[in-house]
Amino acid sequence: MPDLDRVAARISGAGGTAFALPADLADPAAVVAAAERLVSGAGPPRVLINAAATDAPGPAEDVPVADWQRVVTVNQTAPFLLSRAVLPRMRLAGGGTIVNVSSVAGRRGWANASAYCATKFGLTGLTPALADEGAPHGVRVVCLYPGAMATHWGTWDPADRDQPSRASPADALPPQDVADYIAWPVCAPAHMIITEAVVAPIHERGWP
Repeated sequence: MPDLDRVAARISGAGGTAFALPADLADPAAVVAAAERLVSGAGPPRVLINAAATDAPGPAEDVPVADWQRVVTVNQTAPFLLSRAVLPRMRLAGGGTIVNVSSVAGRRGWANASAYCATKFGLTGLTPALADEGAPHGVRVVCLYPGAMATHWGTWDPADRDQPSRASPADALPPQDVADYIAWPVCAPAHMIITEAVVAPIHERGWP
């Protein structure tokens, strides 16, 4: 929650309006409730960024079913529920943009990441389906495939997450660079859409 409050404060300090609304994306009821509260508190949404994700690493034969289900719920069901909640409002508002942040793991699978790769491939299928439904109403749906990022992935200690990354941008993209890229399709002219894009550090060779 402190991280969310800091982001909200920065947005407010820049002249915007923001409030933090934490929700457990592994709880479908909580996701739906948060979406309804957001709409009632901020009005019809024009932009949705589905960026949260989790993982259950390890060989497929060792991944507990409960862990698999949690990854599916967070990485795939939550974006579906949030998109389902905002699409009717975007349609009534005359348009909007949804960005599903997948991963290069949504283009190429690898060992010890079966749950993560499966759900990221799931976003690859969900995105064009939603895009086809939204296009007649001016709603754009984009799938983004980031490569390595300097995000302290897998670090749970807040103190560790606040430490600056030592990785070179050529090896792991700064989050701000990816955020800036996401802003481009969101702010592009309403008649234009980027259906999908791979954004990866120049030294990475793990993407298709």
